[in-house]
Amino acid sequence: MFTNRFDAAMELALKLEKYKGRDGIVLAVPRGGVPIGYVIAKDLGFPLEIILSKKIGHPHNPEYAIGSVSLDGVVINDSVTDISKEYIKRETDRILNDLKTKFKYYMGDREPASLKGKTVIIVDDGIATGSTIISTVNSVRKMNPKEIIIAAPVTSPSSINKLKSISDEFIYISAPQNFMGVGQFYFDFSQVEDEEVIQLLKETKAKPKFSKM
Repeated sequence: MFTNRFDAAMELALKLEKYKGRDGIVLAVPRGGVPIGYVIAKDLGFPLEIILSKKIGHPHNPEYAIGSVSLDGVVINDSVTDISKEYIKRETDRILNDLKTKFKYYMGDREPASLKGKTVIIVDDGIATGSTIISTVNSVRKMNPKEIIIAAPVTSPSSINKLKSISDEFIYISAPQNFMGVGQFYFDFSQVEDEEVIQLLKETKAKPKFSKM
């Protein structure tokens, strides 16, 4: 059990020490991933940004993802053959507009950083099905980073192999067999408010100096 997100992040940061000194960036999945990313970014001397993506739900079952949208494009599952192009375009446009609004709300006028050739560490406060992280990795991969690391304090055992297969490394602290949800492994899992996200991002706005290994 973790006391709170900051406690979990400090433990997770220890497992990421080997990435210190690299030309890297921490991308946090809002909102719960931002306190985790804040601690890790500070420890590694990396800048911190948010990474936004959202699934496209099946028209007859919104919980079933047929693809995902990020600020950099759309990924549709190969198995999708029975959904109209009009539906996909309509949902893509709607979601993309929502993501752009959220990015501006959290990041202000800052443009997303270039990820080309960088060590990218994608963090969240926990991983259940892995669908959000998978869509995020698909988006980041298109920007040609040097390597992609996924990091979270807790994960479901069923997510481990698939996340390892799509990243250069998947780092976690706990993968309990009795996993029912991320919140059960935090004493304090209170909602992270928008104001806290914005404040933490402001505190890491100035890019730390990069020192080569």
